[in-house]
Amino acid sequence: MKFIDTHAHLYSTPLKENIEGVMKNALDNGIDTIIMPAIDSSTLEAMLEVEANYPKNCMAMMGLHPCSVKENVNDELAIIEAQLQKRKFIAIGEIGLDYYWDKTFTTEQMEAFTMQMQWALDYTLPIVIHTRAAMGETIAAVKPFAKKGLRGIFHCFSGSRESAEQIISLGFHLGLGGVLTYKNAGVAEAIKDIPMQWLVLETDAPYLSPVPYRGKTNEPAYMIQVAMKLSEIKNIPLHEVAEITTSNAMGVFGIE
Repeated sequence: MKFIDTHAHLYSTPLKENIEGVMKNALDNGIDTIIMPAIDSSTLEAMLEVEANYPKNCMAMMGLHPCSVKENVNDELAIIEAQLQKRKFIAIGEIGLDYYWDKTFTTEQMEAFTMQMQWALDYTLPIVIHTRAAMGETIAAVKPFAKKGLRGIFHCFSGSRESAEQIISLGFHLGLGGVLTYKNAGVAEAIKDIPMQWLVLETDAPYLSPVPYRGKTNEPAYMIQVAMKLSEIKNIPLHEVAEITTSNAMGVFGIE
């Protein structure tokens, strides 16, 4: 069985310190492709270093995380644009809206999100979306771009069944991670009737470890727990979950 972790911050300190062990654990569990979301310029070098050291297994995105949208947003976007002009990335992400902690830069977040969605169309790349406390606003912002053919993933999906249906109606996939295994999160119920063709797997490592690792540093190897939970919810064998979600991820990211 082969899996793709569509979202893991391998370059973050707790994982990068033991990257060889983390990669071995992932490969031992059938996770042979790991896609890394960008955050901002402060993590760019570390992310590209991991990609360079594991070129067969790790692929980098490029983008500005909404929580990194501050006073210097224009400088950050200029760095991203220069990187996109310089080389090929697997996607633009993670980008989006986050109104949970701080609403100081909501206008700038929306502008940065819109600009990066346009770049995704310009460079024919998918996007990976981060949305927190802003699901309605995010879906509304994506709609006009989806009509122009933009596709991608709503990462770490934790919304309602209604949100899930709205997202897939736009042609976007749902990224399922550790939250799927949390008893009272409601994600299992929300995606119960969503066709498998719209689902991909992720960890968001080092965050949001699935049960039974909750509270520990997450890593790609733990994604097998998410796959097992999806197998249980959908009442299909684990190898089918692997086959379908891997095929879905390859389709989204254009992986041959």
